[in-house]
Amino acid sequence: MAGRFITLEGGEGSGKSTQVRRLAAALQAKGMSILTTREPGGSPGAEEIRTLLVNGAPGRWDALTETLLVYAARADHVGRTIGPALLAETWVICDRFTDSTYAYQGAGRGLARETIRRIDSVVLDDFKPDFTLMLDIDVETGLKRAGARGGAESRFENFDRDFHERLRQAFIEIAKRHPDRCALIDAAQGEDDVAAAIWAAVARRFGL
Repeated sequence: MAGRFITLEGGEGSGKSTQVRRLAAALQAKGMSILTTREPGGSPGAEEIRTLLVNGAPGRWDALTETLLVYAARADHVGRTIGPALLAETWVICDRFTDSTYAYQGAGRGLARETIRRIDSVVLDDFKPDFTLMLDIDVETGLKRAGARGGAESRFENFDRDFHERLRQAFIEIAKRHPDRCALIDAAQGEDDVAAAIWAAVARRFGL
């Protein structure tokens, strides 16, 4: 079977990283070759850019500069990691992709959607995931989870509550606008229940 590109999206503390691992294990059990990756990051150059994006004060970059950094990382990630894996018939599961840019830099930071679309068109030439799982959780619970895990990469967590509310609504709206590509998952459930919901959605989408 040809490779497929699956992304997991959601706000801070929605459990994406955990569910990437669980979905990868479930697909491997079905005999698929799997690559897991993340954004920003996923290639050596993109990981270097990641450090600029996820560390420091919230106001470190303006919205446009931040978006250009994201897409510089994404160009390297797709060219060096995602693209070659798909050509090798590997299933790629990615923690965040373009939808996060529309949510974080667009809805969250106020950059015009059309500006992001134009940058995306130049960099990715309409390359999109085959399927996207939107993990939805209320902001308070998500931020508590994110705070509990600790770590230095907390720049986006430190934006104000209204920023995170805008993110949540943006992800929900993206899922509603693209029902053919997206499935909205209740991430407030227990980890096993979320994993089961994700697997059900993926199995339906790809006939597994």
